[in-house]
Amino acid sequence: MPPATALLLLSLLFSPSISFPFDTAYHIDCGSSTTTTDKFNTTWLSDRYFTAGSNGLVSEPLLFQSFHEKTLRYFPISSGKKNCYIFPELPSGRYYLRTFTVYDNYDGKSHSPSFDLSVEGTLVFSWRSPWEEEISHYGAYSDLIFFTSDGDADVCFYSIATDPPVIGSLELIQIDPASYDPVLTGNDSSILVNYGRLTCGSGHWGPGFSNDTDVFGRAWQSDAKFRSANSIGIKSVTAVRNVINTDTSPNYFPAKLYDSAVTLTGKGNLEYELPVDAKLDYLVWLHFAEIDVSVNQKGKRVFDVIINDENVTRIDIFKEVGGFAAYSYHYVAKNLSSTPLIVKLVPVIGSPLLCGLENYAIVPADVMTVPEQASAMQALKESLRVPERMGWNGDPCAPTNWDAWEGVTCHPNKDESALVIFQIDLGSQGLKGYISDKIDLLTNLVSLNLSSNSLGGTLPAGLGQNSLKKLDLSNNLISGSIPDSLTSSILQLVLLNGNKLEGQVPEELYSVGVHGGAIDLSGNKGLCGVPSLPDCPMFWKNGGLSNGGKIAVGVSCGVLFLFVAVIIYICIRRRRNDYDFGLPQELMSLAAKRNKYQRQKSLMALEMESQHAKGFIPSYN
Repeated sequence: MPPATALLLLSLLFSPSISFPFDTAYHIDCGSSTTTTDKFNTTWLSDRYFTAGSNGLVSEPLLFQSFHEKTLRYFPISSGKKNCYIFPELPSGRYYLRTFTVYDNYDGKSHSPSFDLSVEGTLVFSWRSPWEEEISHYGAYSDLIFFTSDGDADVCFYSIATDPPVIGSLELIQIDPASYDPVLTGNDSSILVNYGRLTCGSGHWGPGFSNDTDVFGRAWQSDAKFRSANSIGIKSVTAVRNVINTDTSPNYFPAKLYDSAVTLTGKGNLEYELPVDAKLDYLVWLHFAEIDVSVNQKGKRVFDVIINDENVTRIDIFKEVGGFAAYSYHYVAKNLSSTPLIVKLVPVIGSPLLCGLENYAIVPADVMTVPEQASAMQALKESLRVPERMGWNGDPCAPTNWDAWEGVTCHPNKDESALVIFQIDLGSQGLKGYISDKIDLLTNLVSLNLSSNSLGGTLPAGLGQNSLKKLDLSNNLISGSIPDSLTSSILQLVLLNGNKLEGQVPEELYSVGVHGGAIDLSGNKGLCGVPSLPDCPMFWKNGGLSNGGKIAVGVSCGVLFLFVAVIIYICIRRRRNDYDFGLPQELMSLAAKRNKYQRQKSLMALEMESQHAKGFIPSYN
């Protein structure tokens, strides 16, 4: 854990004379149910964006001047091992995050907790019990700079043993994406964790300490306790006029930083000892301004900068920018093998002078879960109604220092650039939802066990179409048919017994048992079509008509339609040959007369033929 100092409120103030193009900023008063405004005109929002936890109050609130330092949120183990604040709808870019952490025996147990804190899936702070007495009692501020591009920012807490993590306040401020040399420090591939931000020749100042402005929200603490005992004859210098080139993009270093400085009255070195952790790279940022009116030309003050015994540069402030103008220099100390980090300003001509110093650990960003799979896991969390006690919050797999979500196993992908979901084991967890369709996005899932819960709904159409080898959904309330996607040739275990499934079982799925695997479909009264199960009705499959049944129905409908069409055609033809267009009663009368006439005509013809046969020849007059 980087050194932390108990500080007063740090808030963000914007000077009307500074054009700062970023307006995304949150100040969260953790544990508070009300929104307040402090004496520096900073609005502290009531507690929000948390996944779980409870409100708490420090044991001695009168010792804290700022309201946001008196309340806190803690995360009992009943809320799960991992809990988060998730800041939503953030523009892509770089952000400054500051935390205030305090214990002050809020729970009456006199045991400061052990826990870790991560940002965007990367472990950044570790708190271990017991804390230093001053920090435990009064709290401490810590800050860092990180990059996000996924639309939100996850600040997560992980309990060590059964200790409940605590947090007093959170501040998130968008800053210039080009600040602090992102090319040199890795931009989105690293996080800059503050290990010391010092102002020389003055006391603590900045947002929360004074009305001095820092648009990034940075607070600056006195350099006095970080000076080495080898620094002898320290002298403070104050500017007699304004310093130029301050508050400019991309770093917006405030003018106040260059109004004071320290130098030496003798010929020794100006030396600082900065506590660090070994095996990390550190970004050291030095601030200068020639505010001594006696130095009015180049070559009158020249000194070397030596970091951990390496001479990194020679500085002549007046030569670089002239008098009363801000100038800075930064350097990355690589892979420190020891602590502390030693910064020396060694005189060449005159005495060295320094206005400020910053030191940031360059923490490599941890790999995170593939975004599509992280989205699928969030959908599963909601559809399965995963209980709060399981701590399914933040990234499912990251940080890699922590365990993944309870019941979840993660592996690196092929090129080790991200993490993928390998196994889900949530048997007998009291789940009462259903399986989300987005489970088909878990393309690396090998084993899925959701047995002995109360899951309903149907089996997703894409379940098992990728890498799944073991599937146990036994003893639930799942209905509907078995999807064709489960006919995967690599399935080795299929347990669907004790559900409400129906329809024909795909032959390819049943062959799992024939080829050395195991399959159990018992207890599903509606399943049919394979050995040990009833035969399916003709033309019936998966709870409905099969393709053959649909064809048969179609053909039958076609024949019926054709028959009806023929009947209609005949009727129409007969009507076209009928010349009597009367009403039905009239048509029947006419038909009767016509039939009578035909009969009489026939009788006359027969009589004539009879007379002719007897030789009777009628005479005609």
